[in-house]
Amino acid sequence: MKKTTGTDRSITSKWRPATQAVRGGTWRSEHGETSEALFLTSGYTYDDAQTPADRFAGEMQGMTYSRLQNPTVAMLEERIALMEGAEACRAQASGMAAMTTALLCQLSAGDHVVGARAAFGSCRWLLDQLLPRFGIETTVIDSADDDAWEAAIKPNTKAFFFETPANPTLDVVDLAHVCGVAKAHGVTTVVDNAFATSALQKPMEFGADVVAYSATKLMDGQGRVLAGAVCGSQEWIDEVLLPFQRNTGPNCAPFNAWVVLKGLETLDLRARRQSENAVALGAFIEPRVPKMLHPGLPSHPRHDLAMKQMVATGPIFAFDVGDRATAFAVLDALELVDISNNIGDARSLMCHPASTTHANMGEEGRAAMGVTEGLLRINVGLEDIEDLKEDLDRALSAAGL
Repeated sequence: MKKTTGTDRSITSKWRPATQAVRGGTWRSEHGETSEALFLTSGYTYDDAQTPADRFAGEMQGMTYSRLQNPTVAMLEERIALMEGAEACRAQASGMAAMTTALLCQLSAGDHVVGARAAFGSCRWLLDQLLPRFGIETTVIDSADDDAWEAAIKPNTKAFFFETPANPTLDVVDLAHVCGVAKAHGVTTVVDNAFATSALQKPMEFGADVVAYSATKLMDGQGRVLAGAVCGSQEWIDEVLLPFQRNTGPNCAPFNAWVVLKGLETLDLRARRQSENAVALGAFIEPRVPKMLHPGLPSHPRHDLAMKQMVATGPIFAFDVGDRATAFAVLDALELVDISNNIGDARSLMCHPASTTHANMGEEGRAAMGVTEGLLRINVGLEDIEDLKEDLDRALSAAGL
């Protein structure tokens, strides 16, 4: 591969996904390094005064300041966009920086947003707390009710915001239907695709306008750094998102971008294997628990839809064991699986959402979302599936299940 081949869309767009994940976006310096270079710099120098003037005026391509461009971050942005099938991408400091930027960059006082009821706690906080502070009206609906999306639209509705599968209840949204409704009414769809990534699901293929990520999760995949990303059309990124990012600064650090670049090289392999492990483990424990929430299993009410719009259903599922005491007993009895509120890691992790990720929602808010006191969420890793089965068997038995 030549030094600039990885940034040539006329070439890279023809590559298959696994190749894009390894080589897409790669730009090599004059040294010809094999691994992407890590550029740890806040600013840049110029050979003459006219060069920065032309760059700041937008008349010349080139770096100006690392809040706007960085060579390592630019490689990550191009790779994610290529894998997503998007025209452009801007990396963010974290997943929540990505969600906040994707919404605030396009909304003003007097606008209206329709959001899914089932969502990560901080995403619901954006809808329930942050946006209303700025005079932005929000309506939260049951995302599985296809008719509810159109029914919630008002003359001032500007965006739909949802994640699928949702955290932690694994609700599945009908992407084609919801994105179709949005387009018919001139509404922008913002999809949080962190549970799946482009390796397992590509919302833009179903009509999504904007796809946002916590790259902290499966993209990095090994629990090392925080990062996020927002993908969209070149026009939307340049004219809507970039002015907000330029002036507020939620940008991704070069080192974090470099780590995620390395993670993307193995994303396809990890995502598929972890999905296989998750289905096997879910099927193993389903007869033992009162309620299973796993889109990869036939018992999920939207299993067929999930299989239609996803390559595989990912490493994460949830199950209900009845009450908090039983949930804590399961967690305390684990020997191999870690108790942790993170997801997307190559290690298996389990948490109690009601007391961690969704604790700030309040009892009434959690109940409305289906986050019960007995709910446990698990991120299934790359360990041997038989070891995971043995650990869950022991933990469930210890809790009387």
